[in-house]
Amino acid sequence: MADTYDVIVLGSGPGGYVAAIRAAQLGLKTAIVERERLGGICLNWGCIPTKALLRSAEVLHQMKNAKDYGLAAENITADLDAVVKRSRGVADKLNQGVTHLMKKNKIAVHMGTGKLLAPGKLEVTGEKGTETLEAKHIIIATGARARELPKAKSDGERIWTYRHAMTPKEMPSKLLVVGSGAIGIEFASFYNDMGADVTVVEMMDRIVPVEDADVSAFLEKQLTKQGIKIKTKANLSAIEKGADNVKVTIKNKDGKEEAAEFSHVIVAIGIVPNVENIGLEDLNIEPDRKFFIKIDGLGRTNVKGVWAIGDCVEGPWLAHKASHEGVTAAEAIARELGNTEVHPHPLDRSNIPGCTYCHPQVASVGLTEAKAKEAGYELKVGTFPFMGNGKAIALGEPEGFIKTVFDAKTGELLGAHMIGAEVTELIQGYVVGKTLETTEAELIASVFPHPTLSEMMHEATLAAFGRAIHI
Repeated sequence: MADTYDVIVLGSGPGGYVAAIRAAQLGLKTAIVERERLGGICLNWGCIPTKALLRSAEVLHQMKNAKDYGLAAENITADLDAVVKRSRGVADKLNQGVTHLMKKNKIAVHMGTGKLLAPGKLEVTGEKGTETLEAKHIIIATGARARELPKAKSDGERIWTYRHAMTPKEMPSKLLVVGSGAIGIEFASFYNDMGADVTVVEMMDRIVPVEDADVSAFLEKQLTKQGIKIKTKANLSAIEKGADNVKVTIKNKDGKEEAAEFSHVIVAIGIVPNVENIGLEDLNIEPDRKFFIKIDGLGRTNVKGVWAIGDCVEGPWLAHKASHEGVTAAEAIARELGNTEVHPHPLDRSNIPGCTYCHPQVASVGLTEAKAKEAGYELKVGTFPFMGNGKAIALGEPEGFIKTVFDAKTGELLGAHMIGAEVTELIQGYVVGKTLETTEAELIASVFPHPTLSEMMHEATLAAFGRAIHI
């Protein structure tokens, strides 16, 4: 007889395991199916271990610049194997944490590959052989994988995806990063700090192209200062992998081609959802743009009882967005099963922050200045530099700025964009403000502690309305 549940979650990434926990909290009998490691890509191969690598690079950078703080540090070296070992240790610890959370919340874990057989029925092939599970509702949270270069597949030797870049067999001497989104720029920053000669190729007209144009320009300037070579409006017209190198032909923005040779290449050109061979076609689950799964605002697919969240549905493809979707779907399921105490709401994508953990850090939420203008808003825009902030100067981090975008007619905060030290922590203040539908009045009336970097958030708001104090 098949094991029967209220909810089965297929995939245990930051969307899947959070959905399972919330479902269990709501009293639903819950199971989770995972084919590799609990925690998914983010915890094991993405967000968390990457930040561990970047933290090591940050410490190395500070040690090399110790004299700027009146300190002496000599013969500074980096042990790549030890850095990677620390990163993997962090991932292992958090994997154990998710395992504990499953036990704590009495969530059944089925290790194996899952496939939908029918609405409410899932086949799992894994450590117990093949078993069939049944549930009133199934949440698909299968995530995504790195998109490959069509001209040369990754091999873990010379051509890497993010997974290879996190556990390198050797230190690159001359590295090419293809793509300048968050993943590409973070690895470019890490390996540059570790001593590699780094080049970034981006086909768009600027790096981190989803960010505000002013942020992109400032980041390019800072990374170039650090020694990273950046080529925008460029692409690879040829790539040939050798035994100990990769030869490429780069078509630059002027249309001219140049030959170059690198020890390694990291491909960071986006993601592909993991939707193959999980039974979607057999159930006639409707796709979104031919690749991703189409859902409504609460996560429902077009097939009753089948839901989807995270990187296998519409973006932005971020861990925190997946977790939020997981909670929403679990609460919507609970409500369908008779719980009237929960009130799930569709996700407002304009309130999802984005963070890039390079040096300097980048963070944003809401509309860029250009997008706000395109939407027809009359704007008030304010910018405040890190150089005008006492805490930033004391930290030795005077490079950066905070930019705010307001609706001139209503005072609504439309967007906020930051670059500089610890902005990935600061951005949440504006996220809360946007979620509460704040205007400049509330932000101006708020008292910000001194001395902190957060004071710049106040000043950037004041600047938008011609009231900045410290510039």
